[in-house]
Amino acid sequence: MDRFLTSYDAVLASWPVPHRALDVHTRFGTTRVQVCGPEGGAPLVLLPGGGATSTVWFANVEALHRSNHVFAVDIVGDAGRSVPDRRPRDRAELMSWLDEVLDRLSLEQASLCGHSYGAWIALAYALHAPGRVRRLALLDPTTCFAGMSPRYLWHALPLLLRPSGGRLRALVRWESAAQSGAASGLDEAWLDLAATVADEVPTKIVMPLRPNRDQLRGLSVPTLVLLAGVVVVVVLFIPAVILASTAFVLSYRVPPPLAPNWMREEFASGRLAPQRPGTADWILFWIVLPFIVFGPIAIAVLIVAFNAVQA
Repeated sequence: MDRFLTSYDAVLASWPVPHRALDVHTRFGTTRVQVCGPEGGAPLVLLPGGGATSTVWFANVEALHRSNHVFAVDIVGDAGRSVPDRRPRDRAELMSWLDEVLDRLSLEQASLCGHSYGAWIALAYALHAPGRVRRLALLDPTTCFAGMSPRYLWHALPLLLRPSGGRLRALVRWESAAQSGAASGLDEAWLDLAATVADEVPTKIVMPLRPNRDQLRGLSVPTLVLLAGVVVVVVLFIPAVILASTAFVLSYRVPPPLAPNWMREEFASGRLAPQRPGTADWILFWIVLPFIVFGPIAIAVLIVAFNAVQA
């Protein structure tokens, strides 16, 4: 763990703004929160992706802290400096944990911004306690509106079966190359931290379950959804019945004060639309079709077994 803590502190030291650490006590243990920005600013809670830790916002926090009182959270049960007494076992307990964190921070209402797995937590919390969420920002959300891409699962499978720093690096570099055509531009200090998490840090997170169509249609919180230019994690070519529900959230649930003009124009013109899979995607789809059919059970069994071995 010494290597992990050293890497964590190194990335946190790269934050370009003054910040302080708070330890928030809940019945699930101690949650580490990094705080910055004016105390009179609008409260903004940041939820990182799986294994990313609260330090991951180093490139965004300077802009975010100018008018917001920022609270970057290490998710309990995941990597970070949070120390769980017991980990949340399901979505309901995870929501209770976040309830308690907001209570201890004296936040009756806050905006939530989450990336990937953190975006799923943010969306789930907005459905759980809409009165406590002022605004919602979902950055490249995972398991919120669609399932995992077969191509992504194919590349992630080695890491899921046997986590290691090398496999994590390979997956992140592949994701980056798929986005930009090259794996350059990655922050090496954060990549070292993420690799250390895969090597050394046992994690037990609540597995995300995608909200159903009625739940999404009931979302009343103003929501901004930002997708990567080339999405490699989420399947965007999905049945029309799912598209209908997600389009309702993406295009109609994003109010003008939150949605940038370019996004509203892209949706209105139809240019920001699901991409059809290429030949390679279809080949991979048929290869992993048994995993798609039996995946929820098979993957859950694998993860439970792996976590049992780690415990």
